[in-house]
Order: sequence, then C-alpha cells, then structure tokens
Amino acid sequence: MSQAPPNATGPLRTAPVPGDANDTRGRHFKQLLRSRAAVLGGSTAIFVAFVAVGLAVSPLYGVLAALVAALMTVVICFAVADSRAEDDFFRTYSEARGLRWDDEHGDVPPVTPLLRKGDKRRTDLELHGRWPNGFEGQLAHYTYTEVTRDSKGRRQETDYDFTVTLTEVPEVAPFLKELSAQRRAGFRFLDGAEDAFRSRQRVEHESEALDKRFEIFIDEDDDMNRALQVLEPSFVVWLSEHTPDDFAFECIAGTLCTAVRGHKGNAVELDELTEASVAVAARLREEATE
Repeated sequence: MSQAPPNATGPLRTAPVPGDANDTRGRHFKQLLRSRAAVLGGSTAIFVAFVAVGLAVSPLYGVLAALVAALMTVVICFAVADSRAEDDFFRTYSEARGLRWDDEHGDVPPVTPLLRKGDKRRTDLELHGRWPNGFEGQLAHYTYTEVTRDSKGRRQETDYDFTVTLTEVPEVAPFLKELSAQRRAGFRFLDGAEDAFRSRQRVEHESEALDKRFEIFIDEDDDMNRALQVLEPSFVVWLSEHTPDDFAFECIAGTLCTAVRGHKGNAVELDELTEASVAVAARLREEATE
C-alpha cells in the first residue's frame, strides 16, 4: 500500500515476521525426505510396488509402479512440509501482531451478504485480537461452496476463497443500516437497468476513479446524504487508489466485513488488509459519532 490509510493510528508492522507461508517449506521438505519415517516408508512402498506389479504383470510395469510409489512419497512429504511452513508463518505472525491464532476449521457468523453466500461455508484459519484505534478484530481464511449438478445429475462443488476481516462498529448501526463497496463486476452503462431490480440504493458520487473500481450501496431506508458524508474527498482518494487489490467491504447493522480474494499467506498482504479494515472502521465511526 503506497499511502497510509486515513484515520489510522499507525501501521500494524510492529515486529518482523517471515515474508510468507512458504518461507520455511524448503527446510521442512528436506528434513522430511531425510527422516527415518520417509526413508523406511518410501523404501517399503517402492519395493512392494516393484515386486507386486512386477510379478503380476511384468518387470517393466514393476519399475513404473516403483517410480509412482517414489513420486507419491515425495508428494506426501511436500504436502506435510507445506502445512508445517504455513503453521510456522501464522504462529510467528500472530505472535508479532499480538493476535490469537486458531487453525481449526470453523465458521464466521452469516452477518453480511458475502458471509451468507453459497450452500456451505467454513473458515480454515482465524486470527483474533486488538487492532489500532481500539478495534477488536478477526481475520480469517473463508471459503464458501456452491453445489450444482450437471446434466447427468452428478454433484459438483465449486469453492470460492477469500481472506476476510470482521470488526464491530456499533455506532454506525443507527447512522446507516448498510454501506457496501463491492468490486465493480459489470459495465457502468448497465447500472440503471440493474438498479431497477434492486431494493438497495446506489450511491452516486463525483469520483470517476472510485466509480471504475467500486459499486457502492446503502439500504433502501438509509439517508443518502449520510453516505455522501462518509465519502469525503481524502477517503475517496484512498479507497479508489490505495486499497489492496480486489478489496471490498460490507458494513451491515454495525458489523464491518472486509475481504480480498484468495487465502492470503503473506505478511504484507495481511497487514494491508487489516490496516484497510481499521481505516474503513475508523472513518465510519468518525462520521457516525460527529
């Protein structure tokens, strides 16, 4: 992020951490390949595959089976190394940022449209703790799954991965029921036709840069002037030019959810998302309490 977000007390980067979740993967991979379990297990699998397939089919196929067994040993070691490296990163990152780390499967409350999407929803990782400006926040790797069936009735599942944050800004609830900035997905000349089928109000503003990047909505009962007060010039510039790629937010009844696509495992990207979340929360609180 090239510019500090408005209304934030300072960056979250208070201590060095590994750059990303892959930093220690190579070390773990080498250790696993040299481990007694990998050597004995891999050797046994290779020998059994060679003998069994070689006797049952032919020596040539026995060699191919042994190569497959060797490859599977390497793949398993790599997968385990990748998981351990990710644990290393998030353990160190959470300690450096003063957060609580939980890598168990869980879920986030379905309090915003993004968190209600799909037929199934889960989190694979959560970080909880205090952020700048006194906000208590949660950062999570979130996935929603859409279940469909093809022409033959076969079940298909499609996963959509996000890194999200959640924080409470209760002061905003009586000020605006909703303020959402979603990534622009369609052509702007279609806005009017699409709005005819929406109950929400589209927030019209004067920033071309913001309009190219986001579509902004409020609840059908919200006061448009209040939304425009939130979108003061410095906040508009920051939101349109200096937020993370694919950034979006939804504030519904005082609960703010921000999101970027993908499960982020990079310290810079996680810090940028959290700092952006604090900036949006602070701006909403500032305007709601004036």
